[in-house]
Amino acid sequence: MEHFFGISRRGSTVRREVIGGITTFFAMAYIIFVNPNTLCPNLGTAAEPFFPAMPEELWGPVLVATCVAAAIGCFLTGLLANVPFAQAPGMGLNAFFTYTVCLGIGYTWQEGLAIVLLSGLLFLAISVSPLRKKLIAAIPDFLKHAISAGIGLFIAFIGLLNVGLISISGAVPALQLSMLVDGQRVWNTQGLLTLVGLLITAILMTFRVKGAVVIGILVTTLLGLPAGVTQIPESVTMEHVTLAPVFFQLDLGGVFSKGLLPLLTAVISFAIVDCFDTLGALVGLSSSAGLEDHDGRADRALIADAMATCCGACIGTSTVTTFAESSTGIAEGARTGLSSMVVGVLFLFSVFLAPVAGIIPAAATAPALIIVGVLTMRSAVFIPWEDAECAVPAFLTIAVMPFAYSISDGIAFGFISYSLIKLIQGKGREVSLLTYGISLVFILKYLLGNMV
Repeated sequence: MEHFFGISRRGSTVRREVIGGITTFFAMAYIIFVNPNTLCPNLGTAAEPFFPAMPEELWGPVLVATCVAAAIGCFLTGLLANVPFAQAPGMGLNAFFTYTVCLGIGYTWQEGLAIVLLSGLLFLAISVSPLRKKLIAAIPDFLKHAISAGIGLFIAFIGLLNVGLISISGAVPALQLSMLVDGQRVWNTQGLLTLVGLLITAILMTFRVKGAVVIGILVTTLLGLPAGVTQIPESVTMEHVTLAPVFFQLDLGGVFSKGLLPLLTAVISFAIVDCFDTLGALVGLSSSAGLEDHDGRADRALIADAMATCCGACIGTSTVTTFAESSTGIAEGARTGLSSMVVGVLFLFSVFLAPVAGIIPAAATAPALIIVGVLTMRSAVFIPWEDAECAVPAFLTIAVMPFAYSISDGIAFGFISYSLIKLIQGKGREVSLLTYGISLVFILKYLLGNMV
């Protein structure tokens, strides 16, 4: 290990790497429960269930796929790049899969997984080519920050909707702490439990408790038992510890069912979000770890990220990306890929949570979604709000995502408005051809989509 990872050369020890890996795992372990809830939501009622993406009965296999894909991503990062950065299916990207690709555009979940694979291959091609640096330079930093902030707001909005705290069934969105059931007004137990869980998680975070989000999920689940929001299963079996229902279920032949432009916008949106998520995490994490990129570690980390996305799509989950929560392990002294390997092993062991993880209700994972929204909204600080030519596209990007219930629409409005503002100002040369190209794809999608 010393020879392969160069532990002492980076001023670390095996003990620090293991502790760092354990710390990182608990900081991001919430994804084990949140990812299946996001990919397999039932947005209907008991009488009329409505599955916009993966059916609810796939919750267990998706949890297994989440753990296995995360483990593969961590192993790839540790072995290829030798950096203490952990991977797992990304928040925002899983919401894009469910609420835009499947619910919005109308792809089946099998077709959605095929689109994730295509975006991963596109990201891989970008990562190994000179186009990577051109793409990074082509898109303004403020738009990258706006995309991150918008996704955070969208994720938090989903969390509030999933437990009925925000209702959009009436003429206008409304806060719903109570509801009418058979003519009687009763408390929205799920929503109130979510608020309690959010308060618990926030307090834990203010005291810098490690694994605050995971602890918040578990405590909220326990509170949900007497509240009747969830219940202990009568029997525990290992039948859900399987990948079979989702393994290699991609439908590559069906991705053209909605036409070429919806496919292109979905693939490009996935690749853009994954690319910027990963690049942002790599820059921030490398800085906090004090790792200078003398031997191309960042390039190899990008390649590992893209490969993990391709593997995740084949296994049965949405886009895999580098988690900013890796900073918690770095703060504990992790400096090498050994830490990532430890995280990967812990994710593999987590597969055996599948038989009992179904006890965790939406009210327990909704606070995690809201907290993720809080953390990602920090990106808005780096947007130059005093400059209208940046502020307007940034605001449209952030606002349209939750209001239109679509991440790709938010990205589209940001790119299109930025390109048009620059052109009208006579500053068209300041915008790259790549940005114009992406804007044109989105414009054609809207024009042709409304002509059908």
